Amino acid sequence: MFIKQLTVFLENKAGRLEEVTQILEDNKINILSITLADTSEFGVLRIIVSDPKRGLESLLEANFSAKLVDVIGVKIQHQVGKLHEMLKCLSKEKISISYMYLLDSGKLPSMIIKTSDNERATSLLKENNYEIVREDQVY
Repeated sequence: MFIKQLTVFLENKAGRLEEVTQILEDNKINILSITLADTSEFGVLRIIVSDPKRGLESLLEANFSAKLVDVIGVKIQHQVGKLHEMLKCLSKEKISISYMYLLDSGKLPSMIIKTSDNERATSLLKENNYEIVREDQVY
């Protein structure tokens, strides 16, 4: 039901992001979506990859701090207010969004979201006729 996101903690120094992408390339793992946030001392890289388990293993072998996290993929129409409607649906039920970013999963763009309660959020979204992206549609 959930998409596996690879989360990698990076020191803020030149070349660390390139090292991650090199490891993934060497292991024939495709990056499907990526976002990077930083603080003064480290960055948090969140990526959806074609083979999350192998991606995690290869990064751990290279001594990166990494883990797999469950996230939700929600298809959203390219129309004014559609993202707002989806967020309102969750907000009314007191479900908070920790972060989100775009996943291009084909015909209809999707948002990757991490919520305070992924199980409940998924049920709510389905009840409100939002299409949830399945793992087999991503990798």
